[in-house]
Amino acid sequence: MRKLTFIILCLEGAVLSFNVAACAALIPSIAGDFGVEFFVAGRIVWLYMLPYGVAALFYGPLANMFDAKRIELVCFFLFSAANLLAALSPTLDMLFLARFLMGIFGASVVPLILILIGHSVEAKNRGKLVGIFFSATFVASLAGLFSSGIMPWRMIFLIPAIIGFIVWLLMYLWLPSCVVQRSSRKIPYMTVLRDKTIISIFAYIFFVSLFYHGIQQWLSVYFAATFSMNQFLISMLITLTSLSGIFGEAIGGWLSDILGRRKTADVGIALMIISAFLLLVKSPLAILVLLMLVWGLGWTFNHAGISAALTDLPKNMLNEAASLNSGVRFIAGACGVVFSGWLMHKSFMLGFITLGSGLAGLLFTSRYFVVKT
Repeated sequence: MRKLTFIILCLEGAVLSFNVAACAALIPSIAGDFGVEFFVAGRIVWLYMLPYGVAALFYGPLANMFDAKRIELVCFFLFSAANLLAALSPTLDMLFLARFLMGIFGASVVPLILILIGHSVEAKNRGKLVGIFFSATFVASLAGLFSSGIMPWRMIFLIPAIIGFIVWLLMYLWLPSCVVQRSSRKIPYMTVLRDKTIISIFAYIFFVSLFYHGIQQWLSVYFAATFSMNQFLISMLITLTSLSGIFGEAIGGWLSDILGRRKTADVGIALMIISAFLLLVKSPLAILVLLMLVWGLGWTFNHAGISAALTDLPKNMLNEAASLNSGVRFIAGACGVVFSGWLMHKSFMLGFITLGSGLAGLLFTSRYFVVKT
């Protein structure tokens, strides 16, 4: 893979990721601006994640039929336009619509990257490139989270809209075509899902995403309600999850090439469990800072290990697996946000204990889900 191609893909991922984590941090500010409760404004999270997850299922198969570059040019332009709509939204319903559209069109990005890496990079180097790519997305997420603490919330959508249109031009000029020759025009998910290895690994991805996002996406509300923190402090704490994630994705990708995919994922999930249960204690700020760093490191170790494992799948399954990865992660994440919102509305302790216990169950059963990696 040419360096210029990889740089463009990293820029694309950065634009996609700029406001994903920041939106969760902005829930208190958006709720205050539109005069609604936290848990109403919190719909901006799952109204992005659910359409993202469903739409992602179609992009891998579409890459079997059409040039992936053409698909991505259309989708990324519309994604940037949806960000602009969000920035200018006069009502909460318009903002919800913009987030819905961002999910549909933004879902094309990660499947394309995994497809390109899987088809053009040797197996021994894939983990490293996957880790670097996701590190770039965490740099952008970090920038978005930091900005959310010092800028009006509308700017968090305007910035990726403007930069997105610039990156779109770079894609148009220099991103190479990616055509995968297939004789069938069908969407062969049923064929792929007959493979027991794929079923097991995506079951694991579903549950780890459900438990992770069930905690992550409500952290801002937890900090606001339990610690009475302002927007700046909330954003800075959640920023730390992306700060550690920058290193976690790169190190996790490297470790997955050395230790193995499953062992790296297990280390990550263990760190997440520790953080989730310690968050139940009303700790001083310095401890919360440490917990956010460990939480972000844990998620990215797990993410890098499992993403690298997907690139090791047979080439005839790679496109569908790449789409399933994004689809399952975001559908599960949306389910986690809705489910945990119900739990945490009743009791934050109930939510953290339930989701932390779910992560512990995954750690002790991972060998049944993530095999031969």
